[in-house]
Amino acid sequence: MRILVLGAGAIGGIFGGRLAESGADVTFLVRGQRKAQLDAHGLVVKSPAGDIALPVRTLAIGDDATQFDVVLLSCKSYDLDGAIDAIAPFMDETSVVLPLLNGIRHLDRLAELLGAGRVLGGACYLGVALDHDGTVRHIGDLQSLVFGEISGAITPRAQAIADLFARTKVAVTLSATIRQAMWEKLVMLAALAATTTLTRAAIGEIMAAPSGEAFMLDALAECAAVAAAEGFAPSAEALTRSRAMLTMRGSSFAASTMRDLVAGRRTEGDHIIGDLVRRAEARGIAVPILAAARANIEVHETRLARR
Repeated sequence: MRILVLGAGAIGGIFGGRLAESGADVTFLVRGQRKAQLDAHGLVVKSPAGDIALPVRTLAIGDDATQFDVVLLSCKSYDLDGAIDAIAPFMDETSVVLPLLNGIRHLDRLAELLGAGRVLGGACYLGVALDHDGTVRHIGDLQSLVFGEISGAITPRAQAIADLFARTKVAVTLSATIRQAMWEKLVMLAALAATTTLTRAAIGEIMAAPSGEAFMLDALAECAAVAAAEGFAPSAEALTRSRAMLTMRGSSFAASTMRDLVAGRRTEGDHIIGDLVRRAEARGIAVPILAAARANIEVHETRLARR
């Protein structure tokens, strides 16, 4: 099975790197500067689960196309259309794309442009960052992937991908209910993104404030209400996990949306928070915390667009 990984940054570097480490046939499709780094120094990952330092195969966007069986799509949501344009020449009618993006909205766009039969669903859980020198840094212990067919079927192609990941250090789950899993992650992530962007604070700092826990739990309740209205109410177990993580005293965890906002970069706020607000508005659900967070993100993005 030939695997193409779009991007060798944070997410692509970890999952593509673990596959390459295990001996899988992996090629990274990257931009020129990243290709030069990888060609010169290989892929370097620093991780509590074990470091990676190995040469990897690379292609530059725009290179002559060869066909791959699986494409791991790791990009920011606002780069999705460009990413689809980049991978399309490397796919044929039997190829399948496994997106490792936050949120849920991208599934419809991928199906529209590539065909629904070529799109899997996926949700990954890990903390990761990319250093200026190209080193991928895995933060914390989480390193897991849940994926599956949108239809819920356990197909030979999905099982083959699961078998490949089973040979790596990634904890993999092949799910027959991947949309539910993606919604449960979105509920947690949107609550985290809304609260940390509004306060410019990590979970521990929010919990240290007298009203912090109530604020966090109210945001979580808004997100869960939208998911329920869409037909994907989080399970009791999922909500218990989310509450525990989002109210952990002393936690330094914050959404990447908040880190991007504070750093003056574009964010995925519209794909995560904005998507839930629009769904809530369409169903007549009041989500005041999410609505405030969307306005906050829109002000930030408007400022960036005027520069």
